[in-house]
Amino acid sequence: MTLVVLNETDRLEWAIKHFRRQVQRSGVLRDVKKKRYYVKPSTAKRIKAAAAQRRRHRSVRRSRA
Repeated sequence: MTLVVLNETDRLEWAIKHFRRQVQRSGVLRDVKKKRYYVKPSTAKRIKAAAAQRRRHRSVRRSRA
């Protein structure tokens, strides 16, 4: 759980920025997006394989340059 403790001297803008950063680092929103809809196991495998292929192609392109 993400928690931001404020003192009396802390600004609200700082707290919101800090909270957003913590949520992003913890990966909460990423998990919520992933689990919003059910994905069949076969479809998940296809998506995972396509992502791996994109990473491999990107790696090859970067190593050539």
